[in-house]
Amino acid sequence: MDKYKNEVVERFGTTDAYKEYESRTLGYTKADFQNTTEDLDLVLGKFAECKAQGNTPDSAQAQAIVMELKDFITQNFYTCTDEILKGLGAMYAADVRFKNNIDKHGSGSAEFISKAIEIYI
Repeated sequence: MDKYKNEVVERFGTTDAYKEYESRTLGYTKADFQNTTEDLDLVLGKFAECKAQGNTPDSAQAQAIVMELKDFITQNFYTCTDEILKGLGAMYAADVRFKNNIDKHGSGSAEFISKAIEIYI
């Protein structure tokens, strides 16, 4: 998290979502951040499992995981609007750092998530 903090502040620091994030995570300990990050990774891994089971991004299963992802972000960080979710989906596939991290669950997972979010929106 610290590694990318300056970039995040530069890109999103003036947004309401970032301000909400700062407020909501103010009391988070290092362990809280680690646990939340691990839990988010589990949600992202569900997309890979869904894909591996032969589901498509428009399947009911994939769409349910998109809703789970959106709810997770809202419950733990900031209100995840459809607009924000759309941006995250695009970033997951376009930013090699996100893509590589997500694809550790299975090749093509980031693209699968991005497409599932696009369909959801």
